[in-house]
Amino acid sequence: MSSTGSRPARPLVVLNCVGLTRAHLGQDTPNLMRLATEGFATSLDAALPAVTTTAQATMLTGVDPSAHGIVANGWYFRDLNEILLWRQSEALVCAPHVWEGRPWKVLKHFWWYAMNTGAQATVTPRPVYHHDGAKSPDFYAHPVSLKETLQKKHGTFPLFNFWGPTAGPASTRWIAESFVTAWEETQPDLGLCYLPHLDYDLQRFGPAGPHLAPNLRELDACAAKVIDHARARNARILVVSEYGITPVSDAVFPNRALREAGLLEVTTNAAGELLDPGTSRAFAVCDHQLAHVYVRKDSDLAPVRDLLARLPGVERVLEGGARSEIGLNHARSGELIVLAAQGWWFAFDYWLDPARKPDFAQAVEIHKKPGYDPRELFFDPNGGKWRAAKALLRKKLGFRYLLNPCSLDPKLVRGSHGLSPLSPEDGPVLIASDRSLESLRPSHHRDVATLIQHCLA
Repeated sequence: MSSTGSRPARPLVVLNCVGLTRAHLGQDTPNLMRLATEGFATSLDAALPAVTTTAQATMLTGVDPSAHGIVANGWYFRDLNEILLWRQSEALVCAPHVWEGRPWKVLKHFWWYAMNTGAQATVTPRPVYHHDGAKSPDFYAHPVSLKETLQKKHGTFPLFNFWGPTAGPASTRWIAESFVTAWEETQPDLGLCYLPHLDYDLQRFGPAGPHLAPNLRELDACAAKVIDHARARNARILVVSEYGITPVSDAVFPNRALREAGLLEVTTNAAGELLDPGTSRAFAVCDHQLAHVYVRKDSDLAPVRDLLARLPGVERVLEGGARSEIGLNHARSGELIVLAAQGWWFAFDYWLDPARKPDFAQAVEIHKKPGYDPRELFFDPNGGKWRAAKALLRKKLGFRYLLNPCSLDPKLVRGSHGLSPLSPEDGPVLIASDRSLESLRPSHHRDVATLIQHCLA
């Protein structure tokens, strides 16, 4: 696409601190507090569902999911007859990004939809899936020389600290430090950086407790690396977040209810039972506290809606045009959208007999599971670490192995997200280094696009 105008006088860094809220700003976040004091901080209304890819697409396009089409972290691709989560192509975003048609040079560093992108430079996690079934840590970067530079200076991206039972601050440190290197290598006008680790323990243990303060201090230290580098380059800074974490104590299992009602079908192979979306009359794609329910026949809409509305832990079921109330009236959305009650989250499980569960049920497997599974953050208390050690030994010896260290207990999960927070202080936050931007009155994820445009005008 052709661009018009000249490059901006000052660059801009947009730093995405996942899970950060305004209530977190204080003595454990001195660097973020200093930025907020010099500029300002405000709570934002979240795009729904309040999940990673939806929030990021909304902030970078300035429109709701009804327009940009990123209705969750994954959805049912009707033309492929497959449920796919965590796809990477930016072409899936149906609305123009803020940089389209402009001369800005963009670095997209661990923000999602980072492949086939209009950004001039991009870095994103991309494991190697070997022919023998093994998975190795790696990342994708463009241009190719950027990957070579980052690997030489920072080593292998710690993928297994980015998600799973061993997820923790090591991945956030690597991202923050490598962003500084990538910035120097590419000299962008707009640099997007994503720091994830606050999300992990808040989902594991809930939004409050003794784990919070050390996690905030770790995040603040990583953020400082990016902030200090941006200041030294005379860059403006926006710190944003995608959602806040809310306490939960149990899960809703919509797919089990649909299967018990004879609406969800499975097929069976050597891996166990697999959800069969093409023959199912109804099934749910679960994403934290929101589920898209795909219903094949109009005649089934009312009974499916009534069935789901009766489940403990379900707050609302939206149908048809009512999906516009939450900005999700899009062709990719389910015919029904189900919202969880406070204290609940949606689990994807569809099997009724534990002996027939698929072999990936207790694995870290974000692409095979037909829904998001926060239980992947936990080692199963009943032998999960032993199973992991045995599998890794078999891998080292060159044997086939099943790495299934996770639990299926929904009560382990103590934090979730996806809905609007009860209090604005517990929802997404925006911190700006420039106090003059406050006059634009940012109040929603959509407004981040306007701020970016204003800063780079």
